[in-house]
Amino acid sequence: EYKEAEEEALKAGNSPQASWTALQTRLLFHVYHKMGDEKNESLYEKRLTNSIEDELCLAANKYLKNQFNLAADIYKRKLLADHSLLALNVYLALCWYKLDGYDVALELLNQYLHSPMFEGKLKESITAINLKACCNYQLYNGKAAEMEIRDLQNLSNSSNLAMEHDLLRHNTAVFKNGESALQVFPPLMDLLPEARLNLLNYHMRNQNVKEAHQLVKDLEAVSSREIILKAVVFAAFGQAQDPPSTDHLELAQRLFQLVGAHPNECDTIPGRQCMASCFFLLKQFEEVLVYLKSIKSYFQSDDDFNWNYGIACANAGDFREGRDTLLLVQNERYRSDFCYISWLCRASIMSNDPASAWEMYSQMEVNGDSFNILQLIANDCYRMGQFYWACRAYDVLERLEPDPDFLEGKRCSAIGVFQQCVVQQMGGARDSWSRDASPDRLLEVVKMLRSSDHLPQIDYTVGIMKRWAKEHRIKID
Repeated sequence: EYKEAEEEALKAGNSPQASWTALQTRLLFHVYHKMGDEKNESLYEKRLTNSIEDELCLAANKYLKNQFNLAADIYKRKLLADHSLLALNVYLALCWYKLDGYDVALELLNQYLHSPMFEGKLKESITAINLKACCNYQLYNGKAAEMEIRDLQNLSNSSNLAMEHDLLRHNTAVFKNGESALQVFPPLMDLLPEARLNLLNYHMRNQNVKEAHQLVKDLEAVSSREIILKAVVFAAFGQAQDPPSTDHLELAQRLFQLVGAHPNECDTIPGRQCMASCFFLLKQFEEVLVYLKSIKSYFQSDDDFNWNYGIACANAGDFREGRDTLLLVQNERYRSDFCYISWLCRASIMSNDPASAWEMYSQMEVNGDSFNILQLIANDCYRMGQFYWACRAYDVLERLEPDPDFLEGKRCSAIGVFQQCVVQQMGGARDSWSRDASPDRLLEVVKMLRSSDHLPQIDYTVGIMKRWAKEHRIKID
């Protein structure tokens, strides 16, 4: 009801009391900010003085506009001028929290909570303890944050303090990794903007992309966090469609770029992650690696980072680095994903380790995904000259689905193994055969060829191999 507030404030007119005029100025300054009336907001900002009330009013305005550096500068200046203004430590800590300076925020909160001026009575401050818990959550984990709330509960006369305060109830659900999220977050969405964002996080962690899209599609994202979440949801939703929704993917790319290119975000970790995501959607993987390499040291054990970095490396042609990074992923859901398995197989083959790719295939259930992995192994191994493994893959493919192309692939791969054996024998390497181009391997591929119908081209190929082996006293029968 900001319009009504404006009308009531203007009724005061030119009051003879300076304090009333100053109050009217501050009130209208905030009202016009809420109404989005930039012209009048700017007009009343110019009327603010250097009194502590006016300066704190201005700081609050800058904070609400996400201009946390400007708000922090005002709070610091006032604290330096008067150390007795202890509550400003909490306001300044809020600014540092928003600027990702969690360790600085903790230091400021401890100055407030343990101030000798109040003999430790401030330890029961719900606002300060809640913010301290949030800092510990960002720096450490949910359990460290829960301990702060538990200590506050022990000082309280309430039997269940967290359930009696909306903010504590909300944050406790966050600290417990979304426990009771569907009961806690929805009723709080109109009261706490973060409730909607954390419900989005919950849905995305649980692969509920449609539910997340319903929440975010009409969200007017303002803060960087809101824009990033909207981009992530749109990217996931777009990729989940069949065929992929180019409209959603293009919008996600633009939102990532909006944050990553912003002067306040371009040198932050989230900003660089956004630019990497933007270029990932554009399939410009060399550019992706520029940004991911700059923040790699911060995410050594992060599965999401290692997934994206590994696939980007493989797409850019650095298959060994891609394979080594993908192997760092620990999440079993990720490791069983077809996209992960296919890229790890390809990176292994391109790193001259086809045996590892075959081992991954052999551990899969027989289904459409395993059939596609088998085709990938067959084609990539043939392209890399790893003919023995290509022959094995084509042999299984032919048995699963009799197809002239698979039979021809097997025959050509077997000829490749034979050629490698001939080259090695001619080079005098008979006493040091390579593992995948040896008489034993040649014997295996001959058996694979014989398992097919006795077609003329198969019999002809096997006949040549047998004659050559006999001439060089190599037993393959």
